[in-house]
Amino acid sequence: MKNFDENIAQRGVELPLVEEFYSLQGEGYHTGKAAYFIRIGGCDIGCRWCDSKMSWNPALHPLISIDTIVANALKTSANAVVVTGGEPSLFNLKPLSDKLKVHNIQTFIETAGAKPLTGTWDWICLSPKPQNPPNEEFFALANELKVIIYDDEDYRWAEEMAEKVNDNCMLYLQSEWSRYEQNISAIVDYVKTYPKWNVSLQAHKFMHIP
Repeated sequence: MKNFDENIAQRGVELPLVEEFYSLQGEGYHTGKAAYFIRIGGCDIGCRWCDSKMSWNPALHPLISIDTIVANALKTSANAVVVTGGEPSLFNLKPLSDKLKVHNIQTFIETAGAKPLTGTWDWICLSPKPQNPPNEEFFALANELKVIIYDDEDYRWAEEMAEKVNDNCMLYLQSEWSRYEQNISAIVDYVKTYPKWNVSLQAHKFMHIP
């Protein structure tokens, strides 16, 4: 990852903002629920199939005060904020989550968990990647495990991760979007065979919304 500023990351009072918008959650347990999305720039994982590669380099995105970000969220009817990336665990998110909590906003995060967790979260979606495995603390904290299926090897990774998460964690398999047609039948069969798993669809893409 280029031009990553550790001082900015540790302070967390400004964040490299890729985009922010009010929409419906399209994946996992909260699919269909309204939320305000905050996509933070910076990622040191680099999945080959990533659909948000524009977020990888934080230097490409303006540093925005978290006061401004929170104010923008409050202009909407959202009662929940989803922080995503990129990889949000690169940043100190306590200042942001604290400011959202002042306004009784629910705080959700989606992360690969490669760095220690900061902030206060009502829902943690752990989406682990084998090239940069999660920090161990996330297995006890995760509310939701979402594993992206690109090829058959990813099922093995999914099961390895499922063995580590807590008993209350919801388990989801989600096809990588460009391989949806190739993968979905096998994913459905897998979930029918191993019903501890659920299928996550990228519903926002089917609805043609952000």
